[in-house]
Amino acid sequence: MTKKPKTARTTTLTTPSDPRRWAVLAICCVAAALLGIDTSVLNYAIPSLVTDLNPSGTEILWIADIYGFALGGLLVVMGNLGDRIGRKKLLLLGAGAFGVASVLTAYASSPEMLIGARTLLGVAGATIMPSTLSIVRNVFTDPRERTTAVGISGGVGAGSFALGPVVGGALLDHFWWGSVFLINVPILLAVVIAGVIVLPESRNPHPGRLDRISVPLSIVGLLGVIFAIKTAARDGVHEPSAWIAAAIGVVCLIVFARRQTRIAAPLLDVRLFRNPAFTGSISANLVAIFASASLSLAFSLYFQVVRGWSPLMAGLALLPGPLSAAFAAPLSSALVPMIGRARVVALGLGLMSVSMVGLGLVTPDSSYWVLLPALIVNGVGIVLTFTVTSDTVLASVPKERAGAAAAISETAMELGGALGIAVLGSVLTSVYRSGLDLPAGLPAGAAEAARESVGGAAGSGAQLSGPMGRQVAETARDAFTHSMHVTTLAGAVLIAVAAVAALHTLRGVPAVIDEPAGAEGQEPAAAGAEELVGS
Repeated sequence: MTKKPKTARTTTLTTPSDPRRWAVLAICCVAAALLGIDTSVLNYAIPSLVTDLNPSGTEILWIADIYGFALGGLLVVMGNLGDRIGRKKLLLLGAGAFGVASVLTAYASSPEMLIGARTLLGVAGATIMPSTLSIVRNVFTDPRERTTAVGISGGVGAGSFALGPVVGGALLDHFWWGSVFLINVPILLAVVIAGVIVLPESRNPHPGRLDRISVPLSIVGLLGVIFAIKTAARDGVHEPSAWIAAAIGVVCLIVFARRQTRIAAPLLDVRLFRNPAFTGSISANLVAIFASASLSLAFSLYFQVVRGWSPLMAGLALLPGPLSAAFAAPLSSALVPMIGRARVVALGLGLMSVSMVGLGLVTPDSSYWVLLPALIVNGVGIVLTFTVTSDTVLASVPKERAGAAAAISETAMELGGALGIAVLGSVLTSVYRSGLDLPAGLPAGAAEAARESVGGAAGSGAQLSGPMGRQVAETARDAFTHSMHVTTLAGAVLIAVAAVAALHTLRGVPAVIDEPAGAEGQEPAAAGAEELVGS
């Protein structure tokens, strides 16, 4: 008797118009928003935790970086795992783990414990990010509603990154540093309870075997590349460990990519990149996040050091951009049928480029009200771009592979952000140092601190009395704003080029993308079939 193929057990919504799908979207948005807040909030807690835990310089770097290492290195694996075991199950497991890791982080009693807890946070975050998008992809089957849902999700995600400094600043004014992580717990508990009741289960009914060689190749390759980028950005391109990590990472990724073309059930289906809509969207995302990654860092320093504002005030100053993104999110679903996907993405990138030129004209004494329109325009451009590209990525693949596709998109953004900080962050620092005209007779220690960063220059200027101290602070502010001019202009040019490229790569992609052929109805691979095809 022939054994019947095993199929996925799913909990489906009753009809495409079932109102519960919006509750599903809300749960996914809350879960994803916590990740955005957690990504940006640590920077504001570091001064307090340094005083409490007294970590070494190396331990501080690992505390700051380990979350991103674990998150970026595991996205592809976790996206595929969700396709196999169920996206709801993976999301709930990840949310529970994130809550536990948040408690461990908040009450860490040593730098080593904090690094371990942050590692667990990154692992848990890697389960949540692709799960939320793939659940939305499977629940919203109507293409127009799906675009709206992805837009809302993107808008909430954009807003969450700016909420980190605001939430962190408000909590740190009244509580100890661990409070910025402990606030996650009740929210995640609500996500898990609501998720058990409301979220539908979905998975690939015929995922094939999980290739045990591809998994470590993917993890080591991505970790190596991300580590190399972050190390080069922090310590310079001449750091030997950066080159060693880059070599290991690139070799592993090359072997990984070649293997994916030879196995029956690839961890990452490289054939997806033959689809112009998929590749064009991933490329637009990567370039946009690369060019704009240094913007938040630069303006955080500008508001806090150049203008002398508190962390909370700096966070509030940046908030209009993400808020405008959140409110403009539904606009993308209205524009796509009118002018097409390629033009909406190009419009979004164009708005980002123009706004970066406006932001780049900032001076040490610029009125905030002059910057406000550019911040708002930038937020609208971001949400138009990432809503349509994310929706196009998800719509271009069978829904059974939604987790893997979402993971590829998130990984590209993670790598783009790391590269942007590394490259444009280095440009920002280099131009600042070259434009720094320090007064003669400045003590060696003060000069070294001033050349290190604009924050160091502000500290040196405050310690020095009289005209020399004021001159150090003023020349540092002028040099830093000049470096912002160069960096934002370079980013604006890159994004403008990406806008032109999007018109070409996404040309012909319809406003409504038909459901691609998926795994439904396909014969699963035989249990004993050879994994490698074509030796």
